[in-house]
Amino acid sequence: MAVEYIPTKVIISNYKENPHWFGINYTMNIYKGCCHGCIYCDSRSSCYQIIDFDRVRIKDNSTQIIAKDLKSKQRKGVVGTGAMSDPYNPFEKKYGLTREALNLIDENRFGISIATKSDLITRDIDILKRIQTHSPVIIKMTITTYEDDLCEKIEKNVCNTSARFKALKELSDNGIYSGVLLMPILPFINDSEENIKNIIKTAYECGAKFIFSYGLGVTLRHNQREYYFEQLRKIFPKSNLDKKYIEAYGENYENPATNYEHLWNVFKSECKKYNILYDMEDIIEDYKNKYEKTQISWF
Repeated sequence: MAVEYIPTKVIISNYKENPHWFGINYTMNIYKGCCHGCIYCDSRSSCYQIIDFDRVRIKDNSTQIIAKDLKSKQRKGVVGTGAMSDPYNPFEKKYGLTREALNLIDENRFGISIATKSDLITRDIDILKRIQTHSPVIIKMTITTYEDDLCEKIEKNVCNTSARFKALKELSDNGIYSGVLLMPILPFINDSEENIKNIIKTAYECGAKFIFSYGLGVTLRHNQREYYFEQLRKIFPKSNLDKKYIEAYGENYENPATNYEHLWNVFKSECKKYNILYDMEDIIEDYKNKYEKTQISWF
């Protein structure tokens, strides 16, 4: 695969005090764009101004820039990656830039928060374990549907659900604090009680410490909305799903599950049943507290 390098001056963002989203103090994106082919990705929206989103580009000299950025920070904290592009896309297997960044994060004694849909993350368990001896680590595996067949339709260029659960178990078995991002839930497609229950049960069996879901629905805005409807027509011909969305939600940004209140109650009930965290504040407190306990036992 040919790859384009793009110039950049800074990769690690400025420090954020008391962040709500998984306690992330800094953000880091080595890659721009994503080739996973998920039909619902919000990063495709016009507001982010990512031209040709489905084509991955690499930020040139990323390792050197990250090394400089980390050394310039006056405060330690958790570096987050995976929000705008998956750090474990197919190029990462060849170039290993995320792995190089993790080594630098370890050397400079920062924490790490990773969101991914790829089982390639298990390659870096050795570094994650090292980081966890001195700083907080949290891994979020995105899982939207329990069924591999459906997964391969709506997330066509990335490993399927079964492979992600296997990776989650390997991370958990190695003592890495890990869980599930249960998002998005697509109205009329995977917004069923069966899907929610199966994901939570399997996550529990794989050692997940948490499952977080933001709203049990999907967000759609300019550019992404049109793309999503186009994909629905291709994947589910004769289903009229695009028309169902328009009738149910119009042009609303938030498109909650059709049976949202019932599903949310099911979600909370099942998480409590398996003693899995689902509230953001509880997750942040737990993984940072787990780090402190791990650090004490290590020394």
